[in-house]
Amino acid sequence: MKFPSPYTLNQIATIINAEYVGHDDFPVLGMNEIHVVEKGDIVFVDHPKYYDKALNCAASIVLINKKVDCPEGKALLISDDPFRDFNILTLFFKPFIKAQNNISSSARIGKETVIQPNCFIGNNVVIGDNCLIHSNVSIYDNCVIGNNVTIHSGSVLGSDAFYYKKRPEGYDKLISGGRVVIGDNVDIGALCTIDKGVTGDTTIKKGTKLDNQVQVGHDTVIGEKCLIASQTGIAGCVIIEDEVTLWGQVGITSAVTIGKKAVVLAQTGVSKSLEGGAYYFGSPAEESREKLKQLAYVKQIPFILKKLEK
Repeated sequence: MKFPSPYTLNQIATIINAEYVGHDDFPVLGMNEIHVVEKGDIVFVDHPKYYDKALNCAASIVLINKKVDCPEGKALLISDDPFRDFNILTLFFKPFIKAQNNISSSARIGKETVIQPNCFIGNNVVIGDNCLIHSNVSIYDNCVIGNNVTIHSGSVLGSDAFYYKKRPEGYDKLISGGRVVIGDNVDIGALCTIDKGVTGDTTIKKGTKLDNQVQVGHDTVIGEKCLIASQTGIAGCVIIEDEVTLWGQVGITSAVTIGKKAVVLAQTGVSKSLEGGAYYFGSPAEESREKLKQLAYVKQIPFILKKLEK
């Protein structure tokens, strides 16, 4: 998330009432999660396990819960609760704005686009030309949709990330301030759910097709011309490269990459990154022919045991 204009370190510290290490006028350009940070961004860290990673990442400002040596060329914001203060900053720069109409007056809708009855189109949504949005679709604030996109009934674009911190009193939500961005010629089936990024974009690139009841988690990037079948669940921060096929009921854990032109067969569980250009099956996922051989061997176990008894 980039700020509408540059802020200073002192201004940011004032918003969250934090101490800081660095010049008062140290420039702050935005805030992001660690996997997408750039120079000028704030990143937060609240666990010693990740201190080094945060202090040495591309971010220029580290929101941290311990006084540590500040790396050269960077600044620190010292907070007793970085998770809380990251939320405060998200709400400051991306406050929730109550809807006044089913289709916001700030939405921009392209030529020849059809929006069927009972849809919700939020604030600052952009929809391209020649799109068809079927009834009961909800498109939350700030989503961007390209040209020639079809979205079927009951789908939701821009819902919050499933991201929580466990506290003694319960779970504390990390507030989402990102977007959903849909490329040209994408089809989205009925009852799909696509979560917005925490600070960045959840992206589905041009020519990709989603079947009904597909879940796409926050900050995931799906490449061009992918096919994703029904009841597939994709966690947050996943990268799916171009021309990947995911068959029904595939489950993908967070922060993995599936390589170009990979095919993942039905009911496969993906727990680690997969190379492109191969077929995969099973849970955990393995090369499909090898996995099917293993299953064939397992079927032989009763026969082998009977022979051993004799």
